[in-house]
Amino acid sequence: MKRFSIVILSIFFPAMLFAQSEPAKYKAAVALFEKFYNQNLPDSISARFSAAMKGQLPPAQFKQTTTQLKTQLGDLTKVEFSTYSEPLAVYKATFKNGVFSLNISLNNNNEFIGLLLSPYQQQAASMASTDPALSESPILLKTLSGTISGTVAVPANTSGKMPVVLIIPGSGTVDRNGNSPQANINTNTYKQIAESLAKNGIASLRYDKRMVGQSVGNQKEDNLRFDDYTDDAIGFINLLKADSRFSKVIVLGHSEGSLVGILASGSSEGNVNAFISVAGAGEPGEKVLKEQMKSQPSYLSDGLNKIMDSLKMGRPQKKVDPQLYFIIRPSIQLFLMSWCRFDPQREIKKLKIPTLIVQGTTDLQINVSNAEKLKTKNATLAIIPGMNHVLKEAPEDRQQNLATYNKPDLPLKPEFVTSVVGFIKGLK
Repeated sequence: MKRFSIVILSIFFPAMLFAQSEPAKYKAAVALFEKFYNQNLPDSISARFSAAMKGQLPPAQFKQTTTQLKTQLGDLTKVEFSTYSEPLAVYKATFKNGVFSLNISLNNNNEFIGLLLSPYQQQAASMASTDPALSESPILLKTLSGTISGTVAVPANTSGKMPVVLIIPGSGTVDRNGNSPQANINTNTYKQIAESLAKNGIASLRYDKRMVGQSVGNQKEDNLRFDDYTDDAIGFINLLKADSRFSKVIVLGHSEGSLVGILASGSSEGNVNAFISVAGAGEPGEKVLKEQMKSQPSYLSDGLNKIMDSLKMGRPQKKVDPQLYFIIRPSIQLFLMSWCRFDPQREIKKLKIPTLIVQGTTDLQINVSNAEKLKTKNATLAIIPGMNHVLKEAPEDRQQNLATYNKPDLPLKPEFVTSVVGFIKGLK
């Protein structure tokens, strides 16, 4: 689920179409961005935002997050042009403390209508894994609004049909590997799941969420709905079901992806053989957010509660505290309303397939009671001592726990792997 110490620099942009050379106006725009960023002048950048972009990302919010970004990444030392497909230009941005893809979109008045940092490795031509236990290949899912990009990982030395796991990502701007530079998360959790499954003769498919990484389209944030994520999962389920390499299709949903997986599995009767919920919420969305905000100062939690209560009554709110902007900004309020209408306990009871519910005891975002609420007669409950929300070994201490969110080499909790693999191998 969402974290609250977040650095974000993002407005989403339309789809890539045909690659072209770098236009002069983009060269000038990125040069100004580099200059003003390094001179600590974020106001000079936001002054070049379009009116619509200022509405979605107010200059005060942009200034705050860009200052945080500068503290974390340091100066922007080099910017190299990669590709251009109207109206999107992609650059390799080398900061003192990291390398990212800088995505810029401009309108006819040379104003910024899109500005996004994403993991540079996701823009690489090859998505091949260095792990000899598996072979990886790209997969694309065409939707009405664009293309969802993913990776199929197949065990290297397995003959005959094999089970395949669809890994559905959690909330926020999460890519296929379980990382999000905007949220300061670098875990490689989903990549590690794929590798662990391959070592046990199980294939997998993981993907970038809509408007994240290499998943592109003409959809904008303010018209995104929870059902869109469910539709994407259903689309991948259908592709896997039709693939002659696979004997069974298992859906694994992490965090927000748990509810997505429940709904997708329920809508794909006959195409899904089993479901795995990992760190999934057992309550509707508004209760989850309110519970998570209890650890924040009272004025923030009270502010969020009031807006959520208003959304529940169908009344979006345009005025949002800047410190709550990432969580409940006006452009995502309709998405939140579409998410909150689902009750995970009610939806999971509709599943007639074998189910595994996995939950860690040191998860700061979803506690064990949520897993217990999801337990049904078709489900097996696996409580993993000392496992946190990103499926790593972690203590209860908040700061030490959160530190694992930026340790991509830290392995998955072994008990998680054995629980998932044992469940899959036990399917009839």
